[in-house]
Amino acid sequence: MRVAVVGGYGKMGRWFTEFLKKDGKEVVMYGRNQEKLTATACELNVQYETVLAKAVERADIVLVAVAIDSFREVILQLKSYVKPGQAVMDVTSVKVMPVEVMHRYLNGITVLGTHPVFGPGAKSARNQNFILTPTNNAEIELAWKVKHYLDEKGALVTMMTPQEHDNLMSVVLGLSHFIAIVAADVLLGFNELPMMKTIGGPTYQVLLTLAESVITEDPQLYASIQMNLPGMAEKEELFRKSVTTWADIVKNGDKQKFIEKMNVLKEKLPNADPEFGRSYQDMYKMLEEKQLSNKENKYD
Repeated sequence: MRVAVVGGYGKMGRWFTEFLKKDGKEVVMYGRNQEKLTATACELNVQYETVLAKAVERADIVLVAVAIDSFREVILQLKSYVKPGQAVMDVTSVKVMPVEVMHRYLNGITVLGTHPVFGPGAKSARNQNFILTPTNNAEIELAWKVKHYLDEKGALVTMMTPQEHDNLMSVVLGLSHFIAIVAADVLLGFNELPMMKTIGGPTYQVLLTLAESVITEDPQLYASIQMNLPGMAEKEELFRKSVTTWADIVKNGDKQKFIEKMNVLKEKLPNADPEFGRSYQDMYKMLEEKQLSNKENKYD
């Protein structure tokens, strides 16, 4: 199988290039920045093309791994070169817009919206979430083939519609990113951040890890996710109102009301998440693994 990775020198494009190459697939990379393209291709020891038509002409699958804001432009370029019998898949973090764009411009081509719900730091596909969003019979057939392939790699694959995906991701990605960014903004307002990191307990360490993991990534990507997922303003307004409610309780010194509201959450969570009781132990396990990884990286 030959796979053309469009945007192969980007973080996720590079991840899939390495992943597919290690699995024995023939991979060819394409990107508009020739310097980045040649440097990445040489580093990974894969083929590359500086002309899009040549990159995709013999590909069985064209994997589009470009930024959300560039997606429409890339598909418009791609439409002149793909042909029936090829499949085009994207790996963007939103699905309604990319799937609509592929349907509109890639006539006669089987397309499939996909979302690897992890970052380029993942060591392999094992235990990583993949979402596939087929919308017709041809796409469903392709999605089952992709699912079977990923299942063999130990990945966790879920199928849903593009609309279902974006509605869920507005919380899973959008709201969680927003909370992390706001937390980073607040934490950086304290001059004692280095000392707090040194003496902080597990809860603080988890919060700081969440904040840092988001802030270190590409602001362009995170802004695009915020602007392209549905209902983000409404969900973030709910978050703001909840913060105000809890802050007012603390400000007013209403200890009993704080306890009552927290007990309501403790009653609701087990029904929403059957594994609720394991979270405290999971937090310690996660921190232990992070500390071990930091030690290993220190002595590499």
